[in-house]
Amino acid sequence: MDATIDRDRYTVRMPIALPQAQVLPTADAATYADWFACLAEPVRVRLLHAVSTSPRGITVGALTEILGTSQSTTSHHVRKLADVGFVHLEKVGTATVVTVNEACCTGLPHAADAVMGLLGPRPCCPDDVPADITVRALEPADWTAVRRIYGEGIATGIATFDTAVPARKALDATWLPGHRWVADRDGQVVGWAAASPVSNRDCYSGVAETSVYIAEAHRGRGVGKALLRTQVMAADDAGLWTLQTSIFTDNRASLALHHSAGYRTIGVRERIAQRDGTWHDTVFLERRSPVN
Repeated sequence: MDATIDRDRYTVRMPIALPQAQVLPTADAATYADWFACLAEPVRVRLLHAVSTSPRGITVGALTEILGTSQSTTSHHVRKLADVGFVHLEKVGTATVVTVNEACCTGLPHAADAVMGLLGPRPCCPDDVPADITVRALEPADWTAVRRIYGEGIATGIATFDTAVPARKALDATWLPGHRWVADRDGQVVGWAAASPVSNRDCYSGVAETSVYIAEAHRGRGVGKALLRTQVMAADDAGLWTLQTSIFTDNRASLALHHSAGYRTIGVRERIAQRDGTWHDTVFLERRSPVN
């Protein structure tokens, strides 16, 4: 792919208007309402948790002992959970064994995401980028500036777990050749973005991990938006179907930037790694290509 990005092609021009509200299908809304209504009872929430943490199943009698409820009360709430599909019931002799419906482990979070609008169309990329920024492919002469900006990111303490700037050779071997970008303002490199493969297996050939770094003196001036816009559109053109990144929970500016480019939060990875002897959490985000 030609590394040159057609700026006009990636410019969105549209009249200012309020966003169109999305409508959840009636059938889905009814299903989700049944699920949420079932869990409106604290005893059922405790029951579902107990069943979910018992991989081989658990008897109604054992649930009664755990929750301190009567046998009839436990049976009533278990039946309610079974009616909406959260659990399965099986008679084993005289006992009723309750097992979790594994589908609900993904179905329930999916329902919450759907109701909160996280599964609807997300923005393609930032469209309010500054006119004085040119994003172009990284050139050999840019490496000194790129590594300097990397060091400025390390100094913030919330950009990376690295404590020293990687060597040029290491970065060059890691980054995908067609996905290395620098932001140029008045002839000066003020930021960079790059993507790295997450695996050498063919099935993950369209999945990449992304990084964006901005020079200290140019943060908050739209450089990140310009870089991310080029990065995600070039990734779409190249057939990358998923971009992913991990961001320190304290780095709210980077989280907001990535959300503006269509990334969604997958979850928080607690105590994922240490930096200078301190454990940190990171937010794991991904962007699915609307093209591929």
